Amino acid sequence: MKPFTQHTGQVYPFDRANIDTDAILPKQYLKSIRKFGYGDWLFDDLRYLDGGDVTTPVSERRKNPDFLLNHADYAASSVLLARDNFGCGSSREHAVWALRDYGFAVVLAPSFADIFYNNCFKNGLLPIALPNETIDELFAMSQSEKLFVTVDLQTQSIFTETHQWHFDIDESRRQNLLEGLDEISVTLKDADTIHAFEDKLKQAEPWVFQNIL
Repeated sequence: MKPFTQHTGQVYPFDRANIDTDAILPKQYLKSIRKFGYGDWLFDDLRYLDGGDVTTPVSERRKNPDFLLNHADYAASSVLLARDNFGCGSSREHAVWALRDYGFAVVLAPSFADIFYNNCFKNGLLPIALPNETIDELFAMSQSEKLFVTVDLQTQSIFTETHQWHFDIDESRRQNLLEGLDEISVTLKDADTIHAFEDKLKQAEPWVFQNIL
């Protein structure tokens, strides 16, 4: 996982609440456990007029002209701005993979579903919960022109040329993102201690290891 320290990107204003994981990545695309390659199907039912079509090549599918992410001015957005309860519904980690694979690095919302929120940190996507007033302000700013923000994880701040906001985040999660560590990587930091314990146990209780291949 790549370290996350600071990210500057365009805001995609997705002015909806209760966006569930099936809307983020429909169930038709959950047939693989590969962690990469889902970006083309992000928001599939909204993004395409033939939503859920798993047989037609993406290059031949009909894009929905009313979906803002299909517009050239927003296609390169990397900061998603949404309303309450983002990521609700089923616990599929694929939804986070799709957001990350499309190119989103940050999601801003007043609240997140717990499992989705946890899955974000496992995959290097930064979910930031902000007060409703701040979310409203960001939506208002994004309506008049394309909005770019910088998210600084070290200082826990979001800023534009004229505005700045602070956000709170669990310190252990912040440190893991700064170092690019997922849960397995955190465990492997103590690999020497783990191996030393195993060696000591092999000496003290060798029968425990007799049937281990």
